[in-house]
Amino acid sequence: MSLYKSLVFPVLSRIDAETTHERTVAALARAQGSVFGRKLLHTLRGAVQPDPVQLFGLTFPNRIGVAAGFDKDARVASGLAALGFGHVEVGTLTPWFQQGNPRPRIFRLKEDAALINRMGFPNHGALAAVPRLQALNRKPRDFVLGVSLGKQKETALDDAVEDYVIVMRAVYDYADYLAVNVSSPNTPGLRELQGRAYLDAMLSRLSAEAGTLSGSVPRKPILLKIAPDLTWDELDEILAAALDHDIDGIIATNTTLSRSGLRDPNRDETGGMSGTPLRARSTAVIAHIHAQTGGKLPIIGVGGVVSADDVRAKLDVGAALVQIYTGLVYAGPGMAGRILRDLNNP
Repeated sequence: MSLYKSLVFPVLSRIDAETTHERTVAALARAQGSVFGRKLLHTLRGAVQPDPVQLFGLTFPNRIGVAAGFDKDARVASGLAALGFGHVEVGTLTPWFQQGNPRPRIFRLKEDAALINRMGFPNHGALAAVPRLQALNRKPRDFVLGVSLGKQKETALDDAVEDYVIVMRAVYDYADYLAVNVSSPNTPGLRELQGRAYLDAMLSRLSAEAGTLSGSVPRKPILLKIAPDLTWDELDEILAAALDHDIDGIIATNTTLSRSGLRDPNRDETGGMSGTPLRARSTAVIAHIHAQTGGKLPIIGVGGVVSADDVRAKLDVGAALVQIYTGLVYAGPGMAGRILRDLNNP
């Protein structure tokens, strides 16, 4: 058992989960801003061999990244990269400041190595993140930067595409790729945007907007992040829409509303569940997408990743890259380096 699991996590788990996360982000922000701090992050990562992946016209330093939700306001992307992650997806950003749902809104399920969250896209808004995104682009980066786009809670579904366009316009020049989040269960009605009635119009508009914004910079890849709770028929409708509108890839999957097999007393909290219990379903969704599209839609796999074997399982069924979030809570800051070493030494 690692030092983190035996000593650090038992202490952290006595503190409210969101408070722990806020302190972690603050510590990462301090560390990435100093020579000593960056050396410490590199020490936690350990030695890793380059394993570049070409995807979406981008060079990813390795196969694993951080999922949206960890760095909501684009504050610690370079710190996460220093820990070994080859890409960092920041956000989800909405057009304007959003408080999110009332606290407490993150719950550890220690018996299941899972989390339940009902955050509701808390962030300071796209324009507030722009100076930090600009700073990340002032010098060459050794990681790929994605930005997750969302809608304001109060915005009606019929008007939702305008929110996504506002965020896209704000961040377009600074992101390497854009992720359209229509699958969080914590914004009322958001998952309805995955239905064909809304999705066709939304993807058409976003693709057209990307074309307009690409006048002075290369077109940025647009990815669609989907829920794990879709039926296969619903998923096929989404894939057809994505292909029809030249969407570049799929992020599979967001958190789940399922509580099947959970043991922890917190299992009855409302919100989206992530972590180990989501592993099998997210992998099955990846396999279905790959089979149905013949590999035409590149996939970033998310859900239940804590080891190199978990990464391999998703790669084996069709994922090109893998993202992690909840695994960091249970495995600690050294997990990226450990997984990368294990991938290179099966």
